[in-house]
Amino acid sequence: MKTITVFTPTYNRAYCLDQCYQSLIRQTNQDFVWLIIDDGSSDNTEELVNSWIKENKIAIVYHFQENLGMHGGHNAAYRLIETTLNVCIDSDDFMPDDAIEKILQNWETIKDKPQYAGLVGLDADTKGNLIGTSMPEDLKETRLYDLYHKHAVQGDKKLVYRTEVVKKYPPYPIFKGERFVPLGYLYQMIDQDYKLFPVNEVFCIVEYLADGSSMNMLKQYRRHPRGFAFSRKSRMQLGESFKERFKNAIHYVSSSLFTKNGSFLKESPRKFITILAIPFGVLLNMYIRFKTKAGV
Repeated sequence: MKTITVFTPTYNRAYCLDQCYQSLIRQTNQDFVWLIIDDGSSDNTEELVNSWIKENKIAIVYHFQENLGMHGGHNAAYRLIETTLNVCIDSDDFMPDDAIEKILQNWETIKDKPQYAGLVGLDADTKGNLIGTSMPEDLKETRLYDLYHKHAVQGDKKLVYRTEVVKKYPPYPIFKGERFVPLGYLYQMIDQDYKLFPVNEVFCIVEYLADGSSMNMLKQYRRHPRGFAFSRKSRMQLGESFKERFKNAIHYVSSSLFTKNGSFLKESPRKFITILAIPFGVLLNMYIRFKTKAGV
């Protein structure tokens, strides 16, 4: 069995998947399987992937499901993965030629240390510029939360998790009529129990496309309020400062207004902070309605 699964949730992205495929072919270490989660695509994704499987250049597993959104794709991946490690490479991203090699080299350092959930590496853009900042060179272990709030690291980072760790936690919830739950919910849960091993190496090259979720966050916010409210409740409960809990309470109020949830205060894990956040949540809700009034 291979050591690591590279999984890619995709929805109507046949036009850009090839750059990920080509980068995986070029990997200097081929000890991986590529798991493609086709989240209900109506384009030629299946035909394209089948042609790659026939080429037999790398190990590929293809899974088709009804459209459940990015988090639904992650649920399927975590259910199907059998390798020791896993890493998500989005459909519009790809890997440097030595990424798998560097991941597995660093994995050797911690594989017998159960306190580590996995590795955290760097993202870069297509010109080679780091996304945000690197991590402190002398840092040997960290939570993802501490990386941003204690060590002042900025920008997206690439997570490589032990599969047995990920499988310990419940899947992302699926809300009828919605297709988005912020992925950070799972990472925050893992943070409560494990550390990450920081690696100042680029594991992923990212390209934020116009149709990607990163470029359409306000519209996602309005289209999928139950998913966002679920995430904000978790962040309120586990937040480690008043500022963080209050910020998430504001967003929770705003999302609850979109769902017309009259029980939002009763359901809040931080009721007093939620009461304080109500006027700010109303203003945020009005702002998002104004900014997304066309094309939602």
